[in-house]
Amino acid sequence: MSKTLFQRIIDREIPSKIEYEDDQCIVLHDIEPQAPVHLLIVPKRVIARAAESIPDSPDEQLLGHLITTAGVVAKKLGLERGFRLVINNGPDACETVPHFHMHMLARRQMAWPPG
Repeated sequence: MSKTLFQRIIDREIPSKIEYEDDQCIVLHDIEPQAPVHLLIVPKRVIARAAESIPDSPDEQLLGHLITTAGVVAKKLGLERGFRLVINNGPDACETVPHFHMHMLARRQMAWPPG
C-alpha cells in the first residue's frame, strides 16, 4: 500500500512548514489556507478517518492527544480569541486525504452554522 500524503510529509519526503511536532503527531500549515491561521493536526500513526477509529483502543488516546495538542499550539500562537477544529469524514464532507487530520482555523470570525 502506498503512503498517504501526510505519511510522506512526516517522513520528510515532501517539504512542509511544521509548526509543532512530538512523538505522536505533527502540526503543519495548510497549503491552501481558509483562514489567517490554518493548521493541520495529523497523527503519525494512520487512522484513515474518524469513522474508522476503534473504540477502547489506542485510537482513543491518540485522538484525545490531537485535541490537547490543539490547545498547546493555540497557546503558543496566542489564539486566545478562539479557534475552530474541523474534521472531515468521507466524500460528502470533502475529505481528500485518507489519513485522519483536524483543521485548526483561527484569526478570523467564524460563521454559524458552518458550511
